[in-house]
Amino acid sequence: MPAGAVRLGLARDAKDFGWDNEYEAHKVEVPAFEIDRYKVTNRQYIEFMAAGGYETRAFWNDEDWKWKTAGGISHPLFWKKDGHQWSYRAMFDEVPFEDLALDWPVYVSQAEASAYTRWAGKALPTEAEWQRAAYGTVDGKARAYPWGNETPNAEFDKKLGNFDFQRWDPVPVNAFPQGQSAVGVHDMLGNGWEWTSTVFGPFPGFEPFPFYRGYSADFFDGKHFVMKGGSSRTAACMLRPTFRNWFQAHYQYVYAGFRCVSRG
Repeated sequence: MPAGAVRLGLARDAKDFGWDNEYEAHKVEVPAFEIDRYKVTNRQYIEFMAAGGYETRAFWNDEDWKWKTAGGISHPLFWKKDGHQWSYRAMFDEVPFEDLALDWPVYVSQAEASAYTRWAGKALPTEAEWQRAAYGTVDGKARAYPWGNETPNAEFDKKLGNFDFQRWDPVPVNAFPQGQSAVGVHDMLGNGWEWTSTVFGPFPGFEPFPFYRGYSADFFDGKHFVMKGGSSRTAACMLRPTFRNWFQAHYQYVYAGFRCVSRG
């Protein structure tokens, strides 16, 4: 992705609804970077585990290593091992990895995602990098959605991504080629939130909503990280470019995956 500016946030006079953490609109200059075309899959994550990913200290920062060690964490929360075989704990069933689950996005904590990226020699994207890959174009004209400006609807969104309550579980990361962004990045909306390396915090000009002052501000503690995109259970109306989700780095109980970036 070539260097360029990206707009984050909503203008204060915007007609569309936004939560307080989505204001104020501002531009961020983003240096050139490369980003994975797809989310990291269960198949790829198995390679990380086989390479000793959970046992190699160098892949984890101090806090993440302490958390992993204290909790005896050795694999993604939604995985289950029976003998030598892994299966995925879906909403209503257990799906063997020999089936499509291998090509589903892996759901992990931000700490686990960060460890994988270090093993791969890459990094998690910043919020601005993710935004540019999802909504930016080569000619600098931002899109309303990765695929263009057409609003999802009951028929159209079935071709664009795994969101809006279509399914309970993930699908393969390459299942929706029509939903790819202008620069060819797939699956940016739906099929699992995506972790970034950006600490959740206020944008310049932030003002808490007077009717819910702690909605965002209570989480500006340096421990939460921005997530973008959406899961299969995210309503289409929440897929606006400015929406920001967030969780702590050690929280595993969320449908969140990731992709990697390379810089320089």
